[in-house]
Amino acid sequence: MSEVSNARRAAAYVLRRCRRFDAWSQQTIRSAAEQYSLDERDAALCSQLCLSVLRNAALCDWYIDAFSSTPSVKLQPQILDLLRLGVCQILFLDKIPDHAAVSQTVTQAKAVNPRAAGLVNAVLRRIAERKYDLPPLPEPGTARELSIRYSHPLWLCEKLVNEYGFEHAKAFLEASNRESDLTLTVNLCRTEPDKLAEKLRANGYEVMRSPLTPVSLVLGESASVPMLPGFEEGEFFVQDAAATLPVLSADPGHRDRVLDVCAAPGGKSFLCAVLMGDMGEILACDIHENKLSRIEEGAKRLGFSSVRTAPMDASKPYEQLKESFDLVLADAPCSGMGVIRKKPEIRYKDPKDLLALPAVQLRILEGAASCVKPGGKLVYSTCTVFREENGEVVSAFLARHPDFRAVEERTVWPQEYGTDGFYYCKMMKYENDQR
Repeated sequence: MSEVSNARRAAAYVLRRCRRFDAWSQQTIRSAAEQYSLDERDAALCSQLCLSVLRNAALCDWYIDAFSSTPSVKLQPQILDLLRLGVCQILFLDKIPDHAAVSQTVTQAKAVNPRAAGLVNAVLRRIAERKYDLPPLPEPGTARELSIRYSHPLWLCEKLVNEYGFEHAKAFLEASNRESDLTLTVNLCRTEPDKLAEKLRANGYEVMRSPLTPVSLVLGESASVPMLPGFEEGEFFVQDAAATLPVLSADPGHRDRVLDVCAAPGGKSFLCAVLMGDMGEILACDIHENKLSRIEEGAKRLGFSSVRTAPMDASKPYEQLKESFDLVLADAPCSGMGVIRKKPEIRYKDPKDLLALPAVQLRILEGAASCVKPGGKLVYSTCTVFREENGEVVSAFLARHPDFRAVEERTVWPQEYGTDGFYYCKMMKYENDQR
């Protein structure tokens, strides 16, 4: 019997926690790395195994069902977790020999349920033998095929196909299943993009300028952010390139007063400080008071004195803030369907839980709007691509607030630039004499 590696034991633990408690994968992976005393290499393997399963669960189940005497839905949940781990190692992780994937998974299965070990062994061996001649997926060219191939729920695939067409839906799902790059926003108050890129390359990192924004650098590999050159010097902060667009569009002036009503973890406030030369005033608010310390720590590392924080429910802003800001940013809580590549478990959200979001988003947008002074700017954004949470929320808001007009609106899809999916709309508030 082969001894199971700590990375695989940790991966099984993470999948069990995600399944039983709806735990966030990245946080649970970090916790498991500590619990199982994983070194950097094993921690990376644990993460790769877990994310591979979360991104390919339905596809794994399709192949398991093709070679198993017991349907996947009737298997003991922990055994199904292990089978998926084994399938992913065989089909998607080239550096792991098939025999090692099979033997290690069988050993894990014996510890969970000795009677199931034979089934696990048989299924994985058959898949390994047929890995270049696997059964075809059903109903090619339909939402069901996409649902299995990219392991996204059928309701989401049907929605995408119905609203945007098969090819667009396929491109979105394929992009959402890719590993995300680490993207840095350059702190122009302390360095320049080319200088930081050269510093990173000199230390062995692959770096490219983002094709989407002038302030973003994309690393071609995962890395420990605090260990990157320039981190301690405050020369960058982590932020997806698409998430910079609302602030770049808003183009805050050096003397502006800016309110960021859903600020955590602080990226948009930090980029405002960058563009404003750390002048003016930026108030970063969030309903979760415990998240404000992270913004404060980030502002200190980056050297920003213009950023201050306060707890606030964005839908109920303080009276003294009304009509007093040149720019208000409202990055509303959303379904997160634009960041599936970073948080693969988001795809499994119950669609019923998403129905209430537009009403919440509209309340936040209206609260934010009350803080914009005449002639000021309001920017609404989300990290989703659903019309119900984006353009339809803005349309409902504008219908109720004729003193605002939309001047720029954009949806960025993951397949376009390899970024998160993102939406923003910039609006202007009429001066009193323009109404």
